[in-house]
Formats: sequence, C-alpha cells, structure tokens
Amino acid sequence: MAKDQKKQPRPRAETPKGFRDYFGADVTERKTMLDRIAEIYHRHGFDPLETSAVETVEALGKFLPDVDRPNAGVFAWQEEAVPGGGSGDWLALRYDLTAPLARVAAQFRNDLPAPYRRYAMGPVWRNEKPGPGRFRQFYQCDADTVGSASVAADAEICAMLADALEAVGIARGDYIVRINNRKVLNGVLEAAEVRPDQAEDVLRQIDKFDKVGRDGVLALLTKGRKDESGAFIDGVGLGEAQAAPVLAFLTSKGGDNAATLDNLRGAVGASAIGAEGVEELAQIAAMLAAMGVGADRAVIDPSVVRGLGYYTGPVFEAELTFEILDEKGRRRQFGSVAGGGRYDGLVERFTGQKVPATGISIGVDRLLAALRAKGLAGSEERGPVVVTVMDRDRMADYQAMASELRAAGIRAEVYLGNPKNFGNQLKYADRRGAPVAIIQGGDEAARGVVQVKDLILGAKLAAEASHEEWKAQPAQTEVPRAGLLAEVKRILG
Repeated sequence: MAKDQKKQPRPRAETPKGFRDYFGADVTERKTMLDRIAEIYHRHGFDPLETSAVETVEALGKFLPDVDRPNAGVFAWQEEAVPGGGSGDWLALRYDLTAPLARVAAQFRNDLPAPYRRYAMGPVWRNEKPGPGRFRQFYQCDADTVGSASVAADAEICAMLADALEAVGIARGDYIVRINNRKVLNGVLEAAEVRPDQAEDVLRQIDKFDKVGRDGVLALLTKGRKDESGAFIDGVGLGEAQAAPVLAFLTSKGGDNAATLDNLRGAVGASAIGAEGVEELAQIAAMLAAMGVGADRAVIDPSVVRGLGYYTGPVFEAELTFEILDEKGRRRQFGSVAGGGRYDGLVERFTGQKVPATGISIGVDRLLAALRAKGLAGSEERGPVVVTVMDRDRMADYQAMASELRAAGIRAEVYLGNPKNFGNQLKYADRRGAPVAIIQGGDEAARGVVQVKDLILGAKLAAEASHEEWKAQPAQTEVPRAGLLAEVKRILG
C-alpha cells in the first residue's frame, strides 16, 4: 500500500435514522397477528395482492418530479436515460398500499373480477423527518373493494374490521368501530351556507373538536380564540347562525343509532346531499345489525371527522377503548388503530373514468403495541428445543434427534457452536428461550438413553422451590432413546 494512501474507515454498524431492525419475537408476533387478520379477510372473500415495492412516481400520483427531484415525502430516484430515448423514469418506494392498488386496478381491469376485493400487507416508506415513534418504514394492512358503489360494501368492511380485531384477541367492549359520512358534512356545510373558499378552514376547525370542545370550535368558526400559549388564532368568520348547523352536527351523537340519525337529519336541514348521507348511514346500521354486528361493536358517530377532506362518502375508524399508562404514567385510552372510508378517483387518473372504492387500513405497529399492552402478544413465544453436543464424532446422532422432533411438528435445533464447554451450551439454550435441552453423552449412548432437561421447570424451581421441593421435582429425567419424542411432548404440554 502506498504511504500516502489512507486506510479506508470501517463502516458504522448502525441502523439509518428513521429505520429499525425487527428480531425474532417481533417478526413472529407480527406474522401471527397478520395471519389471523388474513384469515378473516379470506373468509369474507377477499384475495391477497402483493405489489412491487417500487412504483413510477407518475403512478403514485401525489408526488411529481420537479426540476431536480420529486417532492419531499417519498424515496425517489431517476433511472438512467436510454440512448436516444430522452430522460429516464422517476421511480419511488411506495408510500402506501392504495396507490399501487389504483395502478393494478387500471392495468388489469380487463382481467380482474368486478368488483375486485383485495387485501394487502407489507412495508411502506415515507421520506419524512423521523421522531419518537415515527419511522420512515412501517407496515400497513389494507382491505379494499374496488368497483362497487353500494353501501353494502362499506358495511361489509366495517363488519370485517370488527371480526379482525376480535380474531387477534381484542375483546368486545375493548374496541368500537365508529362510522360517519362525508356527504352528511357536505349537507351541514350547505345548510350553514359556507362558501367554497371557507370549506377547508371549516374542516380544519371541526377536526379540533376533540381538543377544544363545542365552545372552542364555535370560537374558531366565528371570531377566533386564544390558544393555551396565549396566542390569538383567527376565526373562519362565520356568523353564529351559520355555525349552528356545524355544532349541531358535532353534538348529534344520541343514545343509540336511531337517535343519532334523527339528530343528523336536523343538522343537514333541507340539503339533498346531506339527506343522502344520513340515509346511507341508516342503511349501513341496518346491514350491520343483520350481520350480527351490534352497537357494542360498531356505531354511527358524527365525531369521526379525520379524513373527511379525502373521503367522498362513509368513513370508518376503529378505536381501542381500554386504558393504558402513557410515558408520563397518566391513564389514557389507547385510541385509534385503523381508519378508512369510501373514495372516488382511485382509478380515474389512469382511465379517465370514476371507479367507486371503499377500504380500511390497519396500523400494524399500533395494533401490535395494543396487543402487547393487553398481554395478548409474546406470552406464548418460546425458543426451539436444543439438542446439545457431548461428542463431536456423534453429530449425526444429534441431528437425527432434532429431525425426529421436527417431523412431529416440534421446533428443534442442534447446538452448532464450540461444544467444548457444556455450560456455554446451556447458556445458549437459555438465551434462545429453549423450553427443553436434550443431552446424550457416550455413557448414555451406550445404554440407549437420553437426558431430557426441562429448562422452564428448572428455572422456576431454582427461583422458587426449597431444596426438598427441588429434589422431589427433578427438572432433568432419563428416558430410553425411543421415548425421547414422547417425553418432550409431555414437557411441552
């Protein structure tokens, strides 16, 4: 090496900012949860769909290339130009699972059944500033029906979502699927005589209802109010008479669905689009009841306002109602884990024709965190049975033992490290969370027996039992080699 040639620095062994690594239990718990959800979606007649992680920026639609690079929000790059063919395409990692669905529905519209019902699960990427609990790569779990304008499709999505939450272990009473309708809000805005240029501002103030309450929203819709810091926030400029239908809409939740629907009819007044939205909600409530989804599982709730700027009809949100302790030790409800609704224009960008669609997206990481908070994930996770190695020359015998256990559906492995220190093998089994260790030295092999060590019982006895109890319940037993499988099955229960 030349003297002036600098030694290359070693790469830093660290995960890029905003990304994370998933190890054994994390992957297993997520897969178990998603498998249970997939079974529910499959049972409802939805087909799985896996699309490429990369789409053209043109197909993604939201983010278009400028002079240098696509707008912030996606991980994008430009392919090399083809000689004589102009500049190369801009490509990007998908930022959700809906944009790829739009492309698939347009590209294969002559091959797919209509309506097309699909579910999709997988990672998505956002090129955003990372923060606590905010990552640039995360999992989504979607189910959509494309090509049906019937609210029966919306009702089915809500029922399916309730079934999926129960399938992963969330009990009735610990969740509620809440349903609203953008058409009702449009009717309210019409009844309030809100100008088109005021509509977005009104939507923003409605979205603050949970935080500032009725009086706070009234102030924000009219003359404005001071926030917690003392700064004054300008109001939209509506008169109090104009604000009245909006407030009636936000406070129209009744004791049951029938009462809520009556209150909403009053809030929309003579608006035809508002009356249409209320009627759609009434149909959804009736269909849910027919499917056995009562008000303890799904309910009409006008306070669902997030996403109303995007959706064109019914909107849904699944909220977990049990309490957890936050990072400051305060009790609070867990909150939303899924959201969705009906939207137009999914395929229109590709075909020029409106295609109705409705769907739901579950926040995979949030739902998994909820299961862990309830003790419903990870408690059953255990490592493989570990076959220890007492004699290197008898490795084939140890592999045969592991193969016999695997053939019976038992997770098992042979220790493949340095077998010289037997204590290290047991430490390895402990780190793997192994429930059982198999031991056979030369003496045991000559007598045709094996030692089966119950590591779970051993750890429990070591921590809790007296010497007499420990002697009465030995955690290690000797069995004939032919009885190995039966003994392991007994220990595993």
